[in-house]
Amino acid sequence: MKAQALHGHLDALLLAVLEQGALHGYAIIEALRARSDGTLDLPTGTIYPALRRLERAGHVASTWSTVNGRERRTYQLTDSGRGALAGERAGWRDFQLTVGRFLDPGSPPTTPA
Repeated sequence: MKAQALHGHLDALLLAVLEQGALHGYAIIEALRARSDGTLDLPTGTIYPALRRLERAGHVASTWSTVNGRERRTYQLTDSGRGALAGERAGWRDFQLTVGRFLDPGSPPTTPA
């Protein structure tokens, strides 16, 4: 799946991955790949700018550490990020219901008010 197809949803996916605990950048990429059964194989050039954007918004905090002589940045969800994730989930449910009325033949039609 291309990063462009995720437009508008990448931040929510990153917040959801970090909900499980702090991870460094490559581990986040691996978690996206694993949870999507390989469908989401996004490049670092997509993930790291999104993480920086989330950090500037206060939804993610990062710390530097040295592991096996290599510097790496670890990201974790903040309280603000938890709130943002809850809002993203509610918005996703609304979006699914609305679009499902058109694209899911099994969805019951709604009547205008």
